[in-house]
Amino acid sequence: MFLMAPNAWLLSLAVALGSMSASAQTKQLGADLYAYVSDNDASANSTFLIGDSEILVVDTGLNATEGAKLLGAIRQISKLPVKFIVNTHYHPDHQGGNLTVGPDATVISTDYTRARTIDMANAPGMAGFHFRAASLTFQKLIRLYIGRHVVEVYFPGKGHTSGDAIVYFAEQHAVAMGDLFLNRSSPAMDDGSATNWIDALDHVLSLSVEKAVPGHFDVGTKADLQRFRDYLKDLYGQVRSLKKKGESVDQVRQDIHMERYSDFRQYPNYHATFPDNAATIYNQLKSH
Repeated sequence: MFLMAPNAWLLSLAVALGSMSASAQTKQLGADLYAYVSDNDASANSTFLIGDSEILVVDTGLNATEGAKLLGAIRQISKLPVKFIVNTHYHPDHQGGNLTVGPDATVISTDYTRARTIDMANAPGMAGFHFRAASLTFQKLIRLYIGRHVVEVYFPGKGHTSGDAIVYFAEQHAVAMGDLFLNRSSPAMDDGSATNWIDALDHVLSLSVEKAVPGHFDVGTKADLQRFRDYLKDLYGQVRSLKKKGESVDQVRQDIHMERYSDFRQYPNYHATFPDNAATIYNQLKSH
């Protein structure tokens, strides 16, 4: 969620690390499947699946500290080794705990996420995150077998970033969305595509899904996921109409009406507000 350029992100993070919710929570989503809802808004949620002899983890949090908190929550339920880690995208708050949670795990991501992770690891000021880039990548779909459970990890096309992964647990009617879904919050928009993002959400909504783990904040229902999709669709439609009328990006930022979503969180430090989202959509339309 919370990334612009790496150095800009670090500056924003110094302020945001004080943003805490009540407490971390582990919630069972279905057979052997759990969501870890972070107590730090600057660190991502995680999802973990326990098999017969191994554990799969989706996203590991911001850093070693957050990764240790996640691993502690996992160890309350199982002592099995973490053998697989899926990173939904390259932002540090989703993969900074990889080395702590699964030092010997196979890390899985899209090709794009791996490439950006390597670039980011070599950027000034980022060495302290100890990133582990994926050793296994995929372009469209990879299917994992964790004990008796089947997990589908797929790339839906550009959305929040240019390399998001969605992790679908069909048996448990659950999905881990990364930052393609935030529960009642405006998202940060990276180098992605609002139209593809909406299509990706429509596809997930067509699946047998009852619980959706967002990148941040509480686990959502299908209705929560639908509302987030409706927010993006509504905003996209407004921006497109205003742009066709000849409005500038600054005018569009002022003229959108998002009163229906007044309960959505806004994070100006991360360009994650209604006007910021509108400006990103405007620029995407302008480039086409």
